[in-house]
Amino acid sequence: MSLIFKRSSVRRFTSEVVSDEKIEMLVRAGMQAPSSCNSQPWEFIIIFKPEDKLVISKMHKFAKPAATASHLIVTVGNLNESKVIPMIEQDLGACNENILLQATHEGLGAVWLGFHPIEDRTLKLKEYLEIPDYCIPFSVICVGYPKNKSSVNLRFDESKIHFNKY
Repeated sequence: MSLIFKRSSVRRFTSEVVSDEKIEMLVRAGMQAPSSCNSQPWEFIIIFKPEDKLVISKMHKFAKPAATASHLIVTVGNLNESKVIPMIEQDLGACNENILLQATHEGLGAVWLGFHPIEDRTLKLKEYLEIPDYCIPFSVICVGYPKNKSSVNLRFDESKIHFNKY
């Protein structure tokens, strides 16, 4: 639970490069996520070239952190691997959360940039990265060393808990 309460979205990064070993650990964590019928429909594109990060950072107004991140992890849903296609978004969401939590464990900062289901964002990413038609570019996770220490806002709100009596 401590990782859950330490995780925050980090949008400003230092110039320090994240090691390949840490990036691999993030992807390994993503692959440990639960998925519908254990289909594990995810694939990952690791972006580290500055010119590619810059292009992606301009794909929508909330994508700016991509330019200064050490790496980008593009999570992609493979429709050919999904056993229950309507659940692929949930599968990839769980995968992304695992990556974000592992980033916290590794002492890294990360932020999840939403692309899917917003069509113009998804199409730009799909075309730029030449993602095949049987795959859905779901999100971009920016990863790096945090430029500033961020504070975590605890979000517990008892008023959002409801008990149903049977």
